[in-house]
Amino acid sequence: MRKLVYYVAVTVDGRIAGPGGEFDFFPQGEGEQLAAYHGWMAERLPETIPTVGREAVGVAGTANRRFDTVLMGGATYRVGPANPFAHLRQYVVSRTMTPDQDPAVTVVGDDPLGLVRGLKREEGQDLWLCGGGQLASALLPEIDELIVKSYPVVAGDGIPAFDGEFGPTLFAVTERRSFDNGVVVSWLARR
Repeated sequence: MRKLVYYVAVTVDGRIAGPGGEFDFFPQGEGEQLAAYHGWMAERLPETIPTVGREAVGVAGTANRRFDTVLMGGATYRVGPANPFAHLRQYVVSRTMTPDQDPAVTVVGDDPLGLVRGLKREEGQDLWLCGGGQLASALLPEIDELIVKSYPVVAGDGIPAFDGEFGPTLFAVTERRSFDNGVVVSWLARR
């Protein structure tokens, strides 16, 4: 069965974006540090690079390694172009968006759990939950794995990685990798 994987960048205090949706404050590093980090992530998960940037990082035409489908909340979707991941099946969960955003994007107004459960029963690669925090909380019962990129910055306020009610859910670290730019990537599987 396909897995739902929440692959997300977070600050030390658990924010995926600032209060206005900004994410340009995440420190990337410079030179060789930046190249090593981005190169390693592009090698491991090339399909998570937006279509518009794939050629610049040398992954245009690269086969999807892990995911063939991406799910986003409305705020996450509105940050980028109308068809951000043309190389993936794209779903946006939003009660306010109309279904005619882009022919390559399916807008789902409600029941994200039903959507994910249906997608998990289909044949294919895993499902990537790209964000945001409210959608992640709604889908927590179906999240099988987390890939968390922790950046060495405190936001102080903003959008949390999970924006829902208290309900501890245990995951176990299966892999961890740190980079010279201060980013630590952790892979976690649901216990």
